[in-house]
Amino acid sequence: MKNKGVKALTVSALVAALYVALTYVSFALGLSSGAIQFRLSEVLCVLVYFTPYATYGLSVGCFLANLLTGCAPLDIIFGTLATFLGAFVGSKMKNKYLVPLPTVISNALIVPFVIMYCYSNEANPFVYFSNLVGVVIGETAMAYVLGLLLLKALEKNNAFKNLK
Repeated sequence: MKNKGVKALTVSALVAALYVALTYVSFALGLSSGAIQFRLSEVLCVLVYFTPYATYGLSVGCFLANLLTGCAPLDIIFGTLATFLGAFVGSKMKNKYLVPLPTVISNALIVPFVIMYCYSNEANPFVYFSNLVGVVIGETAMAYVLGLLLLKALEKNNAFKNLK
């Protein structure tokens, strides 16, 4: 594609659609919300290694997935913010092994507050810390373990080298 605007929109839309679809799979399996979340869509965070356009797709996808799966309004807002921050900082990483780290960190810092204030009757440091541990477990499994496997597989595909 020669037109960067069309390329950005196309990549963003495809990533957003994939994010929503994979979140729905996780939602159907009961894995997309709670203290420990295994959102399959989080593997897509590594796409920012290939193109910064994925940042927008991940953010819009998270917003739509949270909206469509019935998340609380604060979860929709702050979950999307966590995804955007992780993707934006991840897109600046040159070392492919560090690309998922901002996603894990941003979700680990923001999502426990969301869980605590939107879905729990208690707000105290213990609840926050236990939610933080759960989020780190889920994000590490999805973003790091499966995400890096996806990144390695996509690196072998020449089409992904031309997305920037």
